[in-house]
Amino acid sequence: MSSPSFADATELAGAIKAGKLACVDAMRAALAACVKQDELGAITYLNPEAGLAAARALDQETSAYPERFAERAFAGVPTVAKDLGGPFPGLPVTAGSRLFIRTGNGVDSDLAGRFRDAGLCAFGLSTSPEFGFSLASEPAIGPICRNPLDPMRTAGGSSGGAAAAVAAGIVAIAHATDAGGSIRVPAACCGLIGLKPTRGAVPAGPSFGNHLGGIASELALTRSVRDTARIFDVVRGRTRGPFADIAQFPAKIGKLRIGLLADTGQHYAIEPDRAEAVDAAARLLEGQGHELISLRWGDVERAVEASALAFGDIISVNIASLIDDLDLDMRAAETMTQAFITRGRAMPATALWSSLNGAVRASRSLWEIFDTADVIVMPMLASAPPLIGSFPTDHSDTELHLERMTTFAPLASLANISGFPAITLPFGEDAEGLPLPVQLMAPMGEDNLLLQLASVLEAEQRWQHRSPIAGFPT
Repeated sequence: MSSPSFADATELAGAIKAGKLACVDAMRAALAACVKQDELGAITYLNPEAGLAAARALDQETSAYPERFAERAFAGVPTVAKDLGGPFPGLPVTAGSRLFIRTGNGVDSDLAGRFRDAGLCAFGLSTSPEFGFSLASEPAIGPICRNPLDPMRTAGGSSGGAAAAVAAGIVAIAHATDAGGSIRVPAACCGLIGLKPTRGAVPAGPSFGNHLGGIASELALTRSVRDTARIFDVVRGRTRGPFADIAQFPAKIGKLRIGLLADTGQHYAIEPDRAEAVDAAARLLEGQGHELISLRWGDVERAVEASALAFGDIISVNIASLIDDLDLDMRAAETMTQAFITRGRAMPATALWSSLNGAVRASRSLWEIFDTADVIVMPMLASAPPLIGSFPTDHSDTELHLERMTTFAPLASLANISGFPAITLPFGEDAEGLPLPVQLMAPMGEDNLLLQLASVLEAEQRWQHRSPIAGFPT
C-alpha cells in the first residue's frame, strides 16, 4: 500500500474491502476533515445523516451480500456532489445563488444513481460560483473557495469546491461538471485529473434540461488517472438522450500521431514554464515511438474564437430562459448574473443562430486536424491560478468577464463546443510548487485513448499530492 499522500479513491476502496477501514469510519473521517478545513471553503452544504446512513448500509452489505459489495468500484468511499448539475437526493442545490432556497430532499438523477451503484457515499455539496459563470468559485452567498496549495489563490471554477475537497484530502473523488472547462480548469489549478467526456457519453437526465445545448458534461475530479478511468467506465453509456449513445473505441495500439500545440498566440500568450510542460509531455510520447506533428496557433485560432462566442451566447440565453421559466426575481442574483440574463433576453435569434453555426464550423475544423493527428497535446492554463478576487462578479461587463476567462484558459471551451473529449493532468511544478498542467484532446469516442496517454504521462511522477486522504489507513 502506498503512502496516504499518494493514495486515491481506488486504493481507499481497496482498504475498505480488505477490512482495514469500515465505511462508517471513512465517512466520519471525511466529515471531520470538513470541519477541520472549513476555512478552505470547499464545502457549501453538509448532510452528515445521509452520508452516515449510506455508509452504514454498505457496512451491512459487507456481511449480508459480500459479493455485491466486492463488485462496487468505490465501495464505501465518501464523496461530495457539486452545487450545480444533476441532483443527488438529500442534497438540494442552489447553484451558488440567492435565487434558490436550500430546502427539500433534492431529486435524483441517473448519474447520482450510478455513483451510488459504484459504492460512493455522498454527504455534501461542493462550492460553485453562481450558475457556474466563473473560473473561480467565489459566490456572493459564500463560501469563498480557496486553493489548498496556496489559499491566497483560486481553486478554479466552476467545480472549484470539488477540486479543493479532493486536493485537500477531504474526499478522494468528487462529482463535477464541465460546460466551459469547469472540470479541467479546477483540476489544473489543484494538481488533479479532470476528464471532460465525449458529448453524450455520460447521462444528464432526467431533470437537468438539455445541459446547455450539449456543451456541458458531468463526471468527477480525481487524484489518479485510474480513478478517472474507473468512474468513467461505471457511469458511461445508456444515457437515454438527447444524443445517441456514444460508441467508445478501444485505446489504439501502435504508433500514434501526436499533435503538439504549445503556442496560444500573442493575445492569449501563456507563461513559458507552462508551454515547456506541454512540449515536454509531447516529447516524452515521441520518445516512446510516436510521431510528433507540430501544430500552429493559426490552425485553431478561428475555432477558439468561435467557441468562446458560442459559449457566451449559450449561457446567456440559457440563464435568461431559466429565470423566465421559473418566474424568479433576477434582482436577487449577482450583478454579473443579472447582466447575462439581460444579455440573453436581448439577443436576437439570428445572432444566436450565427454563433451556433460558428460552433459547427469550429467542430469541423478540429475534425480536419484529427485527419492528421490522433491526439493533440496542448496547454490547459495560461498562468498559475490567480489570486482570490481575480474574477469579480460585482460588475455588468459580460464581455470583460468572458475575456478574462478565455485569457486564463484559452483552449478550455473548445472541447465543450465541439463535443470532443479532453483531459488535463499535472506534468511538473513551477518555481512556487504549483502544478504545470497539460491538456490532451482526441476525436469523439476516443476517451480511452486519452486515459491511456494520460496514464503514460502520470507514470513519470512529475507531480505529487500534498495532502493525505481523510481516514486512509496507515
